[in-house]
Amino acid sequence: MIERQVEIETRDGSMTTFEFHPEEGGPYPVVLYLMDAPSIRPALKDMASRLASAGYYVLLPFLYYRASPYREFGASDEDMHERRELMQGVTRDGIIGDAEAMLAFAANNEKAETNAKIGAVGFCMSGPLVMALAQAMPDRVAAIASVHGAWVVTDKEDSPHTQIDAIRAEVYFGWADNDPTATAEEMQIMDNAMTEAGINYRIEFMEGALHGFAPPGGERYNRDASERHWERVHDLFRRNLGH
Repeated sequence: MIERQVEIETRDGSMTTFEFHPEEGGPYPVVLYLMDAPSIRPALKDMASRLASAGYYVLLPFLYYRASPYREFGASDEDMHERRELMQGVTRDGIIGDAEAMLAFAANNEKAETNAKIGAVGFCMSGPLVMALAQAMPDRVAAIASVHGAWVVTDKEDSPHTQIDAIRAEVYFGWADNDPTATAEEMQIMDNAMTEAGINYRIEFMEGALHGFAPPGGERYNRDASERHWERVHDLFRRNLGH
């Protein structure tokens, strides 16, 4: 497995990104793997590597780059406060330019499939971001997964669940239990919106698994729910990315 730390130039600056792909074979379908609020850390790198080992070219970007140099965050009150502030700079509009820059970067690597359908996975705050990618790039994005995605349904006019008319990707939601950022009532709203829009989707309620269930090592890690999300994501990409 190849893992490299690279710098990708976007319209807003230099974005530290981690690149993963098998050492041999290829080219492989591109998957954009978007971080959760705690940011990039060993557990998330291991997850990106695990996905890449199944035969994908995976890019894991540091989405706080507009306001912070790359760093790993701890669990201190100071770090948690800084992360909350940095999250405000991560937007649905911003991720479109970031994705365009990542795809341009990938196009120069022989291990990445060029001009082919791509997938995207978003955790926590990145659930709305992968939805934005599918909405803005319907001809390119073939499959997305929102795993314990936060704020995918809000009371604002531009709530992600209302911005789905152009989505042609297959969509998977791994919905956490008792999640204040994505409640059971909001899950029903998303379910109705997806059905009315005629989107090919699946919402899976992870009973007993709290927000943050997927990355190993965290206090909310739930092995059963995490492994179930892995099975669903592999099936999703196998169906839609032609690999």
